[in-house]
Amino acid sequence: MPKTNELVVDTLIEAGVTRAFTLPGLGITWSLPAFYDRRDAFDVVLTRNEWIASVMAQVTGRLTGRPAVLMGQGPWITTIGGIGILEAHFSGAPMVVLTETSDYDGYGQHGVYQTMTGDYGGADAMASLKPITKYCTYATTPEEAVFGTQMAVKHASLPRTGPAAVIMKTSIIRQEVPEPAKPVLYPSEGYLAYTPARPDRAAMERLATLIDEARCPAIVAGNGVLMSRTGRALQDLAEQAGIAVATSYNAKGAVAETSDVAVGMLGTWGMPTANRAVAAADLVVILGASMGPDYTRFRDPEMIRPGEQTLVQIDVDPRNAGWVYPVDLAITGDVGDAIAMLADIGLSPRDRDRRVAAIRSLKERTGYHELADLPSAQGTVHHTDIVRALQDFLSPDDLLTLDAGANRIWSTFGLRMPGAGQLLVPGGTGVMGWGGPAAAAAKLVHPEKRVTCLAGDGGFMMTLQVIGTCVQRDLSAVFLVSNNAGLGMVRDNLGDSRLAVDFADVDFVTVAEGMGGKGLRVYHKDEIRDALEEAHRMGGPVVIDAKVDVEAGHHGAVDNAPL
Repeated sequence: MPKTNELVVDTLIEAGVTRAFTLPGLGITWSLPAFYDRRDAFDVVLTRNEWIASVMAQVTGRLTGRPAVLMGQGPWITTIGGIGILEAHFSGAPMVVLTETSDYDGYGQHGVYQTMTGDYGGADAMASLKPITKYCTYATTPEEAVFGTQMAVKHASLPRTGPAAVIMKTSIIRQEVPEPAKPVLYPSEGYLAYTPARPDRAAMERLATLIDEARCPAIVAGNGVLMSRTGRALQDLAEQAGIAVATSYNAKGAVAETSDVAVGMLGTWGMPTANRAVAAADLVVILGASMGPDYTRFRDPEMIRPGEQTLVQIDVDPRNAGWVYPVDLAITGDVGDAIAMLADIGLSPRDRDRRVAAIRSLKERTGYHELADLPSAQGTVHHTDIVRALQDFLSPDDLLTLDAGANRIWSTFGLRMPGAGQLLVPGGTGVMGWGGPAAAAAKLVHPEKRVTCLAGDGGFMMTLQVIGTCVQRDLSAVFLVSNNAGLGMVRDNLGDSRLAVDFADVDFVTVAEGMGGKGLRVYHKDEIRDALEEAHRMGGPVVIDAKVDVEAGHHGAVDNAPL
């Protein structure tokens, strides 16, 4: 008779899920023989901790549009692994979480250590995962484990995509499944069948008329554009009609920021051009964006003005349209389908030249293509030097992952991505330690691309064990560490009251070499671009330790001037 673990693995493969990230323990260890038997069809990636595994699973789902699996022992998946699960929850990335209750063959009621059954003396895996997943089930029989896995893939894959969890009672993982199973188990295909709701044609025709008649239309592209992988199609449509395209933080780079119609990222730490383009618009078309306060300058009353501007919002979830701001027209559907339908309906090119000229003039007034050349102490570089070097280095075929802190603030403020969809950010939570595992996952999914991670020393130290994973999997990713020996953004905000922000300096080259990687050191701004080129030529995981001036702050990367 087949065992639970074997049926669960078969179910994942049957559902088109073929990669998992793990640091195994207890019940998940008991699952591994089943994965070993199907290693021709399923790839299990060993990581150094559950944090790294969770981020790699989240990013894999984000890049492929299909769930990857995060699996590990209950106490650690619900805690350390919660970082990537939370990011998947906020950013809408498909993920299946497989974990167990660590009750040691039924001792959960007796206070056995590590237990996650929710009984007295233990903790509760269900209570931990349910608030941060779309779907969560506790399987106490083999049949429940299989059906729960089918439902987890279903929920993770359907709009709005996100994480779904199956918690198995540890004792069932190696249990034989009687035939016939009760309840009866059916193939996954029928459970996963799905026909998406299409945008209403009449509503889209009305939108096309609104765009044609608008004096100064603007589009706000959000996470929905990224997840539907339609940034290039949106860019083509906007260029044909001369529509300014701004993005949320999560969708920065959804369209090439070198395009004539691109105005950059919105927000206090966004681009002045984007903020003013939206403020000046008489029609704002919101595509798969929540319009959250973090990228509307915390509800700046001059940016979005219901009643004065015409607001149209398209979202795959009808609850999201008109969520933060009341809208004049709400359209339900995937933004990819909406963009394709608008292209089919056709937008008038009549006002294109006038609109593009106005966008160009706004860019000149707001310094869209400018970045301050700020000084740094001898033997160090400034964040702006790193951004400028990346700007010169990146081609449309590169992928760049960001982490958190001052280095990210300067990048989102000053970097103009040359191609659509080539930037990955922790857009759901902004968590530190995300960029390194994200780069490793990106290289697994896209081995043909150059993948670079920019992270501060604080964030990179949190998950630098990913270098070992890259060595083990032969992943040629480059990690550019903006090393200012501290928490730069927090340091800036404390001013003279500097406490709990300064780290002892770390030699990341030596660390990388000790883990089987390679390293380069940078002390001058003219070395950064050369180091990037050389690191990618070297192959394997390479860490570039760029010494950043501790006084190089982030406050210059801000737009809080009146609109």
